[in-house]
Amino acid sequence: MHELSIATAIVEQAAEIARADGVAGVAAVTVRVGELAGVVPDALHFAFEVARDGTALAGARLIVEQVTARAWCEGCAEEFTLGMPPFFWCPRCDRPSQELRGGRELEITDVELAPAPA
Repeated sequence: MHELSIATAIVEQAAEIARADGVAGVAAVTVRVGELAGVVPDALHFAFEVARDGTALAGARLIVEQVTARAWCEGCAEEFTLGMPPFFWCPRCDRPSQELRGGRELEITDVELAPAPA
């Protein structure tokens, strides 16, 4: 399950951001995951719960924003969704697409730092 190595990297990067800001913990981490990234969101959530244990993210939530796979058709200047499994033929003009416009993302987009205890 490669989601565990991805979750571990997310935890490490978010903990580094918290340390750099002088904060002891993280409340939430938001990641964008494309349909074609090869990551199963449910498995990533599970792996995140395992990876965060005993870290500055022990109580943090993982928010996964799924990104739809999209391609561009040069022939008719149309962007279209690929679906799953991906189908790279333009539904409008029935030509194959050569340009992927989205769906391979795997990135941290936000780290919500935990408030300091009073």
